[in-house]
Parts: sequence; structure tokens; C-alpha cells
Amino acid sequence: MAKSNFNYFHQLRVRWAEVDMQAVVFNGHYLTYFDVALTEYWRTLHLPSPILQAEQGMELFVKKASLEYHASAQFDDVLDIGVRCSQIGNSSLVILLEIYRNELLLVSGEMIYVYVNTSTQKSTSIPSSWVEMLCEFETATAILRKN
Repeated sequence: MAKSNFNYFHQLRVRWAEVDMQAVVFNGHYLTYFDVALTEYWRTLHLPSPILQAEQGMELFVKKASLEYHASAQFDDVLDIGVRCSQIGNSSLVILLEIYRNELLLVSGEMIYVYVNTSTQKSTSIPSSWVEMLCEFETATAILRKN
């Protein structure tokens, strides 16, 4: 995907503790970077925090996480992490993420989340207010609606 297809980026700097013996970011840290960027995307859209969701007994659970590595980040690199909601179903969201150093794509990924009632452990409908906010924010890139 082109970097210009993202309406939101979160920037972070690679810390020494995230680099392995090969002098590159250890692969597992990229999921953490995705999680941090998604949290900030959620905050920017004024959607309920994970803490508020937990208090309400409804939370987003990760169903699937996939990553594709294109190049490596190194200590002290400043990374731009693009986040985009690309699809909304009745109870699921597909989030696309990409990590760049300047214009170089390092990692691309897809995260599928399911909205779950924590007491029953069953999926439930995503609130319509969330759908409206996500669709409004992502107008330039269009969200595919699955029913």
C-alpha cells in the first residue's frame, strides 16, 4: 500500500533494548509497535480506551495478526507507523499497519480484531458510534463494510 493511503501515523524511536544481536529490531517488537500505534489511533478518534471497554465488559480481542518483513529497523531509527481501518464487519475490524523509516517500507501487517462480551466470551456487534467515527475518519481511503 502507498504511504499516502494512511490518514494516521504514530512516530516512535527504536530503543536500545529492542535491538537483537544482529543489530536490528527483534521481530517480536514490531507487534508491540503496531499495538502502540493502534492505541494512539484509537485515542485520536476518541474511541473508548481498553480500560473503559474492560469496565463495560466488552473488549476487542485479536483474532489474527500477520506481518511481512521488508527491511530492518535499527537502534535510534525514527519510525512512522501508519494505521488504517480497512474493513468493518458486524463484530470485527480489519486494521492495516505499515512501518516506515522515512519513505522506506520496513514492515506491513494486518490485524483482525473481534469485539467480544467478556462474560460470555462471545462476539457482539461493534457499536454504531464506533463505526460512524471510523468511517468518517477513513473517508479518503474508504472502509469496506461486511454484513
